[in-house]
Amino acid sequence: MKSRKDKRQNIRYRIRKTLKGTADSPRFAVFRSNKEIYAQIIDQNVGQVVVSASTIEPDFKTQLANGGNIDAAVKLGARLADKAREAGVIEVAFDRSGYKYHGRVKAMADAAREGGLKF
Repeated sequence: MKSRKDKRQNIRYRIRKTLKGTADSPRFAVFRSNKEIYAQIIDQNVGQVVVSASTIEPDFKTQLANGGNIDAAVKLGARLADKAREAGVIEVAFDRSGYKYHGRVKAMADAAREGGLKF
């Protein structure tokens, strides 16, 4: 019997085989826990994080009491899109990391699209 975490890891590996982050279109990776949400834009050719944002950043913590809900995901997606535009990144490949495209993951992706990212 596989645990939920093991099943997600298998899905994550399957997605990662086909999804490549390049300099033109870096990978937009998402990690969510029960309390927080993390997002990174990664150039896999160099192995470097171009832009990152999370709900544990001190200025973000002062704005919201809970970092693990849809409101936090929307604000995080908008913040990541702003940081990406400043870094010159417009087009990304979305990596949902094995999570369903639903709830917080979908809310963050939609907010990033509204902020100017294309994927």
